[in-house]
Amino acid sequence: MTSESSQGGQPAGRKGRRARRRRGILRSWFAAGFSATLGGALAFWLAREALRLSELMVLLLLSFFVAVSLDPLVRWLVQHRLPRGWAVTVVLLAFVVLLAGFLALVIPPVTDEVTAFAHAMTRWLRQLHDSHTALGRFEARFHLLSQLRKQFGSGVSPRVVGGLLGAGQLVVSAVTASLVVVVVALYCMAGLPQIKKFCFQFVPGSRRKQMEALTEEILTRTGWYMLGNIITSGIAGLATFIWCAATGVPYSAALGVLVALLDLVPMVGSTIGGIVVSLVALAVSLPIAIGTAAFYIAFRLAEDYFIVPRVMKYAVRVPPIVTVVAVLVGAALLGIIGALLAIPAAMAVGLVLDKFVFPKIKAA
Repeated sequence: MTSESSQGGQPAGRKGRRARRRRGILRSWFAAGFSATLGGALAFWLAREALRLSELMVLLLLSFFVAVSLDPLVRWLVQHRLPRGWAVTVVLLAFVVLLAGFLALVIPPVTDEVTAFAHAMTRWLRQLHDSHTALGRFEARFHLLSQLRKQFGSGVSPRVVGGLLGAGQLVVSAVTASLVVVVVALYCMAGLPQIKKFCFQFVPGSRRKQMEALTEEILTRTGWYMLGNIITSGIAGLATFIWCAATGVPYSAALGVLVALLDLVPMVGSTIGGIVVSLVALAVSLPIAIGTAAFYIAFRLAEDYFIVPRVMKYAVRVPPIVTVVAVLVGAALLGIIGALLAIPAAMAVGLVLDKFVFPKIKAA
């Protein structure tokens, strides 16, 4: 009896162990699949949120860069016995005055052009309905207005409204981004010493003094670089204003400000500004446009070989090939903002290599 029960129990025990093993395998596969799915969903959510925050991070980076760029002016005012809060206020007021002056120069010519275009559109429409004019005869032959109505039909209004809404959203986004940059840069300028003190707490005590000296050198050179860049851009804008006023190119003040802003972008900014002004000069005459292009070629050579070396003498010392590569990489990653940050970033990397990496390699 005992032998039979033992013989019958062995298969049952084996079957139970096999069933439990299968259930364990199923549970393990289910747990692995659930974990993989949950991990993938979490990674997708984090990547999506990171993409959403990328624009904000770029604005914050630009704000900090603006604060560092204006810090030499703030420190100069502090050295002349002005409290840091008041120094930041003075620099901010100067920035607001410059911005107001830029808007005062740009808005009138743009408004005049829009008004002139609206009057021209009204005149063209009136001529389309007049059979004695060239436009009227063209309309009578090809029926342009009726074809436009058939082509667009009732979809004109929604498209126009959508375009207006898109333009409005673009303007609101630009204004919001500008306010974010100004406000964050203001707080960064006011609290820059506290920010640096907080960040240095994460550095080991044995390396803290060396890191503080390196950080101060990087920030100082970055500030002087931006001030030097602003000076060279101001010279480019002033030269543009003088040339346009002397040759009769319209909107000389607005074009001078535009060239000064474009000249802030390394390598390509002044070239783009010269092309724009040369195209505007075509409104005067072809010889004036050719002369304008020649003027900008000569000015670019003078800027590269005479103005920039003297203005940037105390700022950054970056080899030309490193400058070209840094600007291309920065522009590919962050656009115009990346191009602006490229040269200070390359300078900072060079200082880190000179202070930490190369000495260790040489000692080894």
